[in-house]
Amino acid sequence: MSDTTPTTGTESVEKAPFRFRDLGKMFGGSQSSGRQFGILGALVVIIVLFEILTKGKTLDPNNLINIVNGNAYVLILAVGMVMVIVAGHIDLSVGSVAAFVGIVVAQSMYVWHWPWPLAMVLGLVVGAIVGAWQGWWVAYVGVPAFIVTLAGMLFFRGANQFVGNSTSIPVPREFTFIGGGFLPDFGPDFGFSNPTLILGLLAAVAVIWQERRLRSNQRKMGAVSAPVWVSVVKVVVLLLVVIGATYLFASGRVGTSYPIAGIILAVLVLGYSFLTNNTTIGRHIYAVGGNWRAAELSGVNIRRVNFFVMANMSVIAAVAGMLWIARSVASGPGDGVGWELDAIAAVFIGGAAVSGGIGTIVGSIIGGLVIAVLNNGLQLLSVGADRVQMIKGLVLLVAVGIDVYSKRQGKPSIIGLLTRGRRTGVDETPVPAAPVGTQTPTPSQGGAQETARPQDLTPEG
Repeated sequence: MSDTTPTTGTESVEKAPFRFRDLGKMFGGSQSSGRQFGILGALVVIIVLFEILTKGKTLDPNNLINIVNGNAYVLILAVGMVMVIVAGHIDLSVGSVAAFVGIVVAQSMYVWHWPWPLAMVLGLVVGAIVGAWQGWWVAYVGVPAFIVTLAGMLFFRGANQFVGNSTSIPVPREFTFIGGGFLPDFGPDFGFSNPTLILGLLAAVAVIWQERRLRSNQRKMGAVSAPVWVSVVKVVVLLLVVIGATYLFASGRVGTSYPIAGIILAVLVLGYSFLTNNTTIGRHIYAVGGNWRAAELSGVNIRRVNFFVMANMSVIAAVAGMLWIARSVASGPGDGVGWELDAIAAVFIGGAAVSGGIGTIVGSIIGGLVIAVLNNGLQLLSVGADRVQMIKGLVLLVAVGIDVYSKRQGKPSIIGLLTRGRRTGVDETPVPAAPVGTQTPTPSQGGAQETARPQDLTPEG
């Protein structure tokens, strides 16, 4: 039999000769291109650049802790915003909702003398009520989310000032732990933070387990897997990142470790990544954003999905608002201003499609980190706030522009390359074109097509 005889299954792929283009499969892509590393590569370049320009201050442990603590609220908002945008909506009210919840929680502790755990429950309940109110208008009345949340931005900004009388309200010291505290240290003194070392070890084990689970699932489904050496390279790279981050966070000044705000963020990222990738509601969100008509014909409850993403966004905004007042030790009328813009920018920089249907939780976190590192690095270089805003605007425009240009040229989008392998697990098997005039049965997660019209059959990723 000739060496070029086509074969199927995972073994043929794993025994394939070394090809540099196979590195693209590290993140699920099937084509060789630098674009597939997209914004992740840009983040690495930005970190290295600022590390050089600031003479080592960017990767200083104390500075990294400040980056996490100071930007956790934006990253948390991005977790919810990506689902709103994937579903084809936008939420302009998150900053005002966060500020409104913050002032209510602060007043419940300072004026009503509620214990802080009960005050946090109150904050989540208020966020859920606000979300249900806005979700009802969007899902069941049919008012566009842009208008509903624009009204919400105005209303809840005024409500924040009404409840707090346009003054700042302090919060108890024990509550500030969730916004500026750290994992408590314990055990013998090795010169590092022991809980951070344990957290890093758990993260390393999770990286290995996740890759083994991925390949095992691909074998069970008969899907084509990447070569073994690609998985090894991927795991090694991720382990190096985990080990490096663990070392930096664990070697900070005495009394510090990994921030509590970072733990809350990590829990939300893991939880919502599972929801969007492995649950029915997650698949329905992508289906509605890709083509709501096709999704409706497939049995998806459009109203329920729209209600969920809007209500969930306000709950997450409530979490972000409580983290903010815990870190700033007070709630005031200026809280939340411009937060919605940072969250939306993080999602789009992270690769979400403007038209909906495409985007990931992890991509949005990476986009948020790009903004966070930019802000931090420019501040370390004493760049004025005016130029910081200009640079952030250009980064957002260029990031989205490159992705849109790539798709218009008939090439895969950045985020499509990063997520393609997660749709079916089969990278290189050509799919026959559907007859003109037909509709796709069920839009697939992360890249649903609009319809089967000829002009719409362009690669989304």
